[in-house]
Order: sequence, then C-alpha cells, then structure tokens
Amino acid sequence: MNRRSLFRFTGVSFAAVPGLLHAATLKAANTVAEYPPAPSESDLGVVLDGLAHGRLSSVALVRQAQQRIAAMDRKGPKLGAVIELNPDALQIARQLDAERKQGKQRSPLHGVPILLKDNIATGDRMLTTAGSLALAAHPAVADASLVKRLRDAGLVILGKTNLSEWANFRSSRSLSGWSGRGGLTRNPYVLDRNTSGSSSGSAAAVAANYVALAVGTETDGSVVSPAQLCGLVGLKPTLGLVSRHGIIPIAASQDTAGPMTRTVRDSAMLLQVMAGHDPADPITLQAPATPDYAAALRKDGLKGARIGVVRAQFGSHPEVMAAVDRALAVMKAQGAEIIDPVTLTDPATYSDAENDVLLYEIKDNMAQWLAEFAPNSGFKTLADLAAWNVQHADREMAFFGQELFEKAIATDGLKAQKYLDARAKCLQLARTEGIEKTLAEHRLDALVAPTGAPAWVSDFVNGDNSGFSFSAPAAVAGLPHLTVPCGLVRGLPVAVSFVGAAWSEATLLRLGYAYEQASKARREPRYLATLPLP
Repeated sequence: MNRRSLFRFTGVSFAAVPGLLHAATLKAANTVAEYPPAPSESDLGVVLDGLAHGRLSSVALVRQAQQRIAAMDRKGPKLGAVIELNPDALQIARQLDAERKQGKQRSPLHGVPILLKDNIATGDRMLTTAGSLALAAHPAVADASLVKRLRDAGLVILGKTNLSEWANFRSSRSLSGWSGRGGLTRNPYVLDRNTSGSSSGSAAAVAANYVALAVGTETDGSVVSPAQLCGLVGLKPTLGLVSRHGIIPIAASQDTAGPMTRTVRDSAMLLQVMAGHDPADPITLQAPATPDYAAALRKDGLKGARIGVVRAQFGSHPEVMAAVDRALAVMKAQGAEIIDPVTLTDPATYSDAENDVLLYEIKDNMAQWLAEFAPNSGFKTLADLAAWNVQHADREMAFFGQELFEKAIATDGLKAQKYLDARAKCLQLARTEGIEKTLAEHRLDALVAPTGAPAWVSDFVNGDNSGFSFSAPAAVAGLPHLTVPCGLVRGLPVAVSFVGAAWSEATLLRLGYAYEQASKARREPRYLATLPLP
C-alpha cells in the first residue's frame, strides 16, 4: 500500500439539498465549449491595488466569486469544490468597504475573499463537518483561532470547501476528494482525474479561479499533494507556526493549516496573516517572531543557494523526472549550487510508526475537539462517530468503510509504550537523522524532489491509485514544505518541492519565488472531460 492511499486522509448551502452533490458528480462531464469563460487570473497584487484605489470593492469581489462558483461548481464542469457558501459574506464585505472608506485597513488583505476547508471551525451560520453528514446538523460553537486571525485581518470568509472526508483518515481504500456531505471534487485540469486530498476543494477552487486564496490543512500530504495536482503553490508550515486550535484533528503531532494559492507571493501574504502565537495552542509559543514573508521574496533569490537533490525520491515516471530536472536547470541558471544527489532516510523505515502515531492520536484529539467545538452534537468520542456511520452506512459507507476509525478506537491511550516508541522513532528517523542531518551535512538551504506523481483517474471501485509522494519526510518531521508548479505532463500538473529546516518558511518562499519567476511554469486549467488517447 502506498502512502497516499493510506494517509488521505447559509445564503446558499449546497448541503441543504440532499443528494444534489452526488447527482452532480456522478453525471458525465460536459464539453469544454459549454463552460463559461474564465476571468483573467489576476495576481493578488492587482486586486489589492484595485481595492486601494477604489477601482474594486470587497462587495464586487464577493459577488464575482459567488457568480463564478454558481457557474462552475454546480453547472459547467460541476467541480464540486465548495461545500457551503457563507450567508453573511456580502454583509461582511459591505462593512469592510465602509471601514476602508473611513481610512481603516486591518491588513494588506483587507476585503479579500477566502475559502476555508470544511474541517476548520467557524462559529457562524456555516457548518463545520469535515465532510461528514454526522456533523451536518451541529454547527461549531466558536471560531478556530486561525479563523479569528483571518477575520481580524479583514478577510471575508466566503465559504467552506469540500475535502476527503475526515481529512482522509477513515478508510485505507478511500477515494481522495470524496465526502458524504460534499460528493466528489473534480480536477479542473482533467475532470475525470483526482484532486488528491484531503484539501481537495480548496485546491480545485483556487485553480478554477473562484478566489485567489484558500486554506487547507495537512497531516501528511493534504496541502502539498492537492496543490500539485491542481497546479498551485501550497505551503505546509513548520508545526507550531500556525495555530491548530479549532481544526478537526487527526494528529496534533503532524496537523497544521497552510495557504493554497496560484502564486508564491500570494502564499507569502496569506501566511503572514495565518502565522502567530496562540495561547490556546501552546506549541505556537515556541515559534520565533514572524518575519515579513513577502519582503523576503526576490527574483534573484536562488543566487548562492545550496540545493540538495533527493534523487531517491524521484519516483519512476520518466516525464516527471524530466520536468524536475528542467526545474533544477533553471535553478542552476539562476545561480543556485545544485548538490545532486543527497541521501535522506527512506520514509518506508518509519511508515508503520507514523501510522501508529496517527491511529493513537486521532482517538484522543477527536474527543477533545468534539467537547470544545461540538458540545451539543451528541458525539463525545470517535467511537460515537463510527457508530453513526454504521447506522447511516447507505450514505456514508456506500463506497468504502472505516477501517482506520476501527483501528484507532482499539488503541489504548497516549501513555501506551507502543505510541511513545512510535512517536520517538518518527522524530528520530524523519527529523534528527533525516532532514536535519542531511541539511547540516551539506550546508543546504533546501532539499528538492518532485512533489508526487500526476493525477490518477478517480475510481469509486478501487479507490486511490496515487503513485509516489514526497510528503512524508517533512510531514512526519514537522518541518516546512513548499510545492511550486514546474509544468505539465500530458496535460496534468507536476511540481517541485522545497523542504527546509524548522521556521525556514521565508527561505523556502524566497527560493520558490525565484524559481517561479524564472520558469513561469504554471499553466491554467482547461477543464478537459478526459485525456485523449494517443
């Protein structure tokens, strides 16, 4: 079993119409000619300049996004990326426009709409369900700390995005991008291909230009993998840079939220708002003072950088390998010193230990989240949720089961020696003797490898067939991982990953930005129904 198959983990409320998403996602794809024309993929800087000089308003941006979602999510290609719209979005936008006219600007992103993955708690009229119908009648009672930061910075929470249900940690044979509440999210590049997960809807929504900014979450690959498959920039931060408080959990030792955008600069600007200390999540207090991430970006940012190539993690797809070799040639031409190859601890040596950590932690962490954010739901434990799934198996388990839930329920607490040994092994092999050792030995600024294989065909019978992935080392080590598009393989996006030391986000963004600007490798999606036969 490969890693991605294991760790896949209301104004208008689409969830209010039972079966709507299933009917939409199981129909044959429309032809490209039927789709509405896409608006220009404006850089966020252009949008911010328009807001600053009165050419744009927050209300106009929200309305444009709502129209785009109406045209593309349930009509046209039926992407299924947005699970629910915020009924208060226009009212919030009007308030933010009024503040701007009065000379008040909360942050550089004041008035910009954003979409959130539906496992991030919002204490408003929207739901927080992790894609599960079990929580569809029980709104969260408070905002996640991350959401409070976004609101305080003046962003408009436009809605929630679909995801692989329970962040893809319910079944070992699930299909990424599917949830009981949201149905299947389609890939904007080729509609019968998968978006990966679990931040499936966040990736598809930004790729399809609903918004410029979305938030995903990752335990192992759930930001960087869907970002790659949807042609985006995705950043999984150092564990502790962004508060986890209020995010429906898998494992506190690996979970984090991260920005998903079309450009490196947009990710840097969103990370600036997301990052910060939070007393409700003590691990964030270990983070150093937040630098100015956007100010760190330079077109010559690769000059003098030492880049280590993890050649053993290149997989076996010749066209992916060739695309990343071209990316390395661009980096070298921009003045980087390429050390090729460097060695890294094989993720297979700690794969079983990681699995044990996640199984133990989800049981404990889920009970804590339910008690704080869903106290009136009637669910107190993971076992309660699993029992609900059995009672509603016709809707929740029509395509796959909940073997991972069942294994997690059988674990015996975070003081168990098996858990403690597994967690220690993960940190030793992935971090101390892995990434940190390799970076130090070669005096590297970053490690580089392909983010993963191209998108596979979505298959409800067999589940995911995702191929190789470079997500595990940084995910298990709790270290930062940036993915940047490096081209297309037969019409499907591929990407190059930059992995670094703790708190090195500014460095990774600088390197990724310089590569992005030199390569201009990203291509817009075409919404093909399927790939043509050769």
